[in-house]
Amino acid sequence: MDAIAATTPGSSAPGGRNGHAAGASGTMIESDFNTFLVMLTTQMQNQDPLNPIDSTDYASQLATFSGVEQQVRTNQLLESLSAQMGLSGMAQLAGWVGMEARVDAPVMFGSTPLTLFPTPAQDADQAVLVTYDAQDREVARSQVALTTDPLTWTGTDTAGNTLAPGAYSFRLESYSAGELIGTGSVEAFGRITEVRSGANGTVLVMESGAEVAPAQVTSLRNGSVP
Repeated sequence: MDAIAATTPGSSAPGGRNGHAAGASGTMIESDFNTFLVMLTTQMQNQDPLNPIDSTDYASQLATFSGVEQQVRTNQLLESLSAQMGLSGMAQLAGWVGMEARVDAPVMFGSTPLTLFPTPAQDADQAVLVTYDAQDREVARSQVALTTDPLTWTGTDTAGNTLAPGAYSFRLESYSAGELIGTGSVEAFGRITEVRSGANGTVLVMESGAEVAPAQVTSLRNGSVP
């Protein structure tokens, strides 16, 4: 009798036994291992006495299942360690909440001008600052000095009208001889409101709602700094 084809009373589809969730009377792998032993015993009891199954087949089946069981338990241990490291990372970054981080991400604008940090292309002879609102719509475009020095953004559109408070992001277009040769990042300071565990590790949640990795922060300052 084939071990795979054998059935036992009380067995059910993966995920539980007799209608109970896996783990109700032990882990899923333990439940499956017990079922496997019952099936193996049934196989031994119902084998053809004139053509018994080789003992090495039993050993191979046991070794295979034991290997799977060990791999599952190893994966569970790794997941546990990963979760603990994530909590440790959040605890270390908790002190960043309330501070302002310099990042290439949307930041909040109220009534106070923002300090921006452009990165023009090396061969550019002209630079244009482009501003986008929270819906990623272009709301302003203005020529700026061709430098990496900080510049002040007062929160106005192309016509000089004051923009409404909200989240804004920036890009710097670099031109040479009238042709666009690159679009670079523009960093700004935004307030950190939360440290959160994400799918790819710990992330910082900005006041604008943007999520950034700690490695993306190039500078920190006290939140009271204008």
